[in-house]
Amino acid sequence: MSRRYFGTDGIRGRANQHPMTSEIALKVGMAAGKIFQSGAHRHRVVIGKDTRLSGYMLEAALMSGFTSVGMDVFLLGPMPTPAVAMLTRSLRADLGVMLSASHNPSHDNGIKLFDPDGYKLSDEMEHQIEKLIDSDTRVLLADAERIGRATRVESAQERYIEFAKRTLPKHLRLDGLRIVIDCANGAAYKVAPEALWELGAEVIKVGVEPNGHNINLNCGSTDPKALIDKVLEVRADIGIALDGDADRVVIVNEKGQIVDGDQLMAVIADSWQTSGKLSAGGIVATVMSNLGLERYLKSIGLTMARTPVGDRYVTEHMRKHGFNVGGEQSGHIVLSDFTTTGDGLVSALQILACVVTTGKSVSQVCNRFEAVPQLLKNVRYSSGKPLEDQRVLKAIEGAKARLGDRGRLVIRPSGTEPVIRVMAEGDDEMIVNSVVGDIVDAVRLAAA
Repeated sequence: MSRRYFGTDGIRGRANQHPMTSEIALKVGMAAGKIFQSGAHRHRVVIGKDTRLSGYMLEAALMSGFTSVGMDVFLLGPMPTPAVAMLTRSLRADLGVMLSASHNPSHDNGIKLFDPDGYKLSDEMEHQIEKLIDSDTRVLLADAERIGRATRVESAQERYIEFAKRTLPKHLRLDGLRIVIDCANGAAYKVAPEALWELGAEVIKVGVEPNGHNINLNCGSTDPKALIDKVLEVRADIGIALDGDADRVVIVNEKGQIVDGDQLMAVIADSWQTSGKLSAGGIVATVMSNLGLERYLKSIGLTMARTPVGDRYVTEHMRKHGFNVGGEQSGHIVLSDFTTTGDGLVSALQILACVVTTGKSVSQVCNRFEAVPQLLKNVRYSSGKPLEDQRVLKAIEGAKARLGDRGRLVIRPSGTEPVIRVMAEGDDEMIVNSVVGDIVDAVRLAAA
């Protein structure tokens, strides 16, 4: 099934270039709005965005598209992606939309769609929307009397803050904790610090001055140096870094050391298992999660299922097999008791709950296993299919033989750009570096 607009996480690209243009956004609104209308009642869609300048342009285009086919639009303004998913359910909307390119630079933007239950759309549903986008959209237009209305939801931030706070155990407070929060100049720049402050913490804010261009710029989960410096400067107990749309989180402990999503999932899985909340006897992670996490979980009697890269695949496996903890090494963690997609703030609150209840430092709580050496390299190519080249296939087979049962190899093409991602991990760092180098060299030769 060919996909002209949708990638691995909605539609994404450089703003004002195909497909991230006002024209396509208008047609997405018309097509998705038409598909998600069923019955005679007034239909509604929730639209949130991050802080990119292009969000104004695309929000207006989407709003025009949805209202033109008869849907009422509820505008949330800058809000985290998980807040949009939550409010889609809370407001009984037929559809939710988030305008964001997540951790990408400010010149990019994207459109993420959620069904009435707050889950990202299936491939089949995205395919149906694409077919309508490429059709004569004039036939989708509603009669003049049925054109939709647009309303701004003034209480959106308060609703999400209260939701996030309620994910903590009853009566648990953060009094006495000094927390540095880096909001990446993105969607959570108001709600995340406010939620932490209302829970009693002393909050030091970083990345909370968005100007339309500085989202993810030298800040946030993909560039936590400023957070590390601030944690050490103010002697904070913990640093929390979100990305542009706040669906992922990276933690910095009191020593200034980064804690990735694998360690966070280990903490949450152990804690929930102890308290009897963990379902299905394990967690769901992707092929990129460290072998050390898998070994640790096995040592405490838990399993780890692996999926392709992408939170949607993690969530689908969780729903199908009854897991309630899953996520990615990048810090995109799905806790399905609370959320339908990754939520950086809610995940951070679960870690803080462990810190408070155990009385231990973040470095003690979040050091569950020693990660095995892991190396990831990206190889860009301009044409052809390098992974079908005999030289590449031979290098891959040789790498598997050298790693044996003491390591793993993951080779995958990017879903959004012409890049081959080569990852290896194992107990012997020299072998890991060597096999990745061999495969990268082979891919470059094949792509030359």
